[in-house]
Amino acid sequence: MADDVTGVDRLGRTSDWSGVRVVVAGFGVSGYAAADNLLFLGAQVTALDETTSEEKAEKAQLLETLGATVRLAPGATDVLPEDVDLVVTSPGWSPTAPLLARAAERGVPVWGEVELAWRLRDLAHPAPWLAVTGTNGKTTTVQMLQSILTAAGLRAAAVGNVGLPIVEAVMDPEPYDVLAVELSSFQLHYTHSMSAESAVVLNLAEDHLDWYADEPGAPSGVPTGMERYAADKARIYERVQRACVYNLADPATEAMVREADVVEGARAVGFTLGTPSSGDVGIVDDLLVDRAFIEDRGSSAAELCTLADLASPAPHFVANALAAAALARAHGVSQQAVRDGLRAFRPDGHRIAHVAESQGVTWIDDSKATNPHAAQSSLGAFEHVVWVAGGLAKGARFDDLVLAARDRLRGVVLLGRDRAVIADALSRHAPDVPVIDVGADETGAPMERVVDAAAGLARSGDTVLLAPGCASMDMFLNYGARGDAFADAVHSHIARHDQT
Repeated sequence: MADDVTGVDRLGRTSDWSGVRVVVAGFGVSGYAAADNLLFLGAQVTALDETTSEEKAEKAQLLETLGATVRLAPGATDVLPEDVDLVVTSPGWSPTAPLLARAAERGVPVWGEVELAWRLRDLAHPAPWLAVTGTNGKTTTVQMLQSILTAAGLRAAAVGNVGLPIVEAVMDPEPYDVLAVELSSFQLHYTHSMSAESAVVLNLAEDHLDWYADEPGAPSGVPTGMERYAADKARIYERVQRACVYNLADPATEAMVREADVVEGARAVGFTLGTPSSGDVGIVDDLLVDRAFIEDRGSSAAELCTLADLASPAPHFVANALAAAALARAHGVSQQAVRDGLRAFRPDGHRIAHVAESQGVTWIDDSKATNPHAAQSSLGAFEHVVWVAGGLAKGARFDDLVLAARDRLRGVVLLGRDRAVIADALSRHAPDVPVIDVGADETGAPMERVVDAAAGLARSGDTVLLAPGCASMDMFLNYGARGDAFADAVHSHIARHDQT
């Protein structure tokens, strides 16, 4: 390592990185960005990944030309090189992965891309970070926030777990004014020094319990997987400078704020779908209002926008808008910019997307609802539902969802590997709801069978809702492919019905 660097904790944008030996674990989008920028700074980079593809091979060839060592093959990550000063890991890697476990044994620091990015900020022009995490709604909230910031005339970007890799954003020669940063629990796990200007935890529910698996036979007092998942989410509030925004309907998020070690003067700001108290944001009649960032918040409220200004009236969508508005207002954005940004925002595909309406039945694609909490929020937006669900449950349970939604369910159509987990919850808590199991066969147009089954259960006035509550990779490339297959099958079904 370079003589003038006495430890990796001192490394930053202006440090001498020559001689610093860095292993980049994972060669996806964030891994490539980390390796590329570390090379630019002068580090000695070795990038490792278990898989390859044409795109990865092309990027590897480019980095090798610039002096990196890149190994893309099964077994490439089994062994940690002997002379390593730092490991930069991709977010999906569990601390139990052999490479990271060996780094821990040898005392080699492990950073995530987010930690690296925080340390590489240009301190002469340090764009503030407005950070967002939660089990559900992160991407929508960050994109709403970017829309608001842009409407305010700021050079802003959605980064982190969405959009631009965060290392690329902080290394951009033209500094950003502010960054809207989406952070997963995986990313937060490997983040140690970040100090967001403001941050929000949108909600907390079971998810990724395969990554945060309980330790078999663990003695009393050892944190459960869910407790470790929550602790990683809570890291977003550490060292917050202005506002810790939390969900008044989710006591776990308030507890995180109470426990956070923040910069002196940082405030707690709640968001609610009800009437807000002084210091919070919420809803009055059909208005989104601010009682947190105005002078006379004890006796008045500032109008931000109307419910009709939003792309969807679904409760979870409105909650996301309130959280984005609170972060923007904490940054000093005007009421008008909040309104204009929320009016302009349209969610990405497969998020409560209207597919079609035929014979009085509405078909909705919310394939992005990949865990029970997200599916429950989606189901709550409709009165009578034929629910399409199933896939990879990731260790989650569905009892709470079924208890909350059973009175809305006209029927359920199940597909995917872990559909039995949902079927068991339905049999216990909603035994009278009709259930059709179409299986987990990837062949034979499974979505056509799903749609035909759902159409047979639906009545005029009902909504057929694809909100699987599970990941998609057992039968589909990703949640987008699953949603596309659903939409194609719906249009095909309607076309066949119209011809008869």
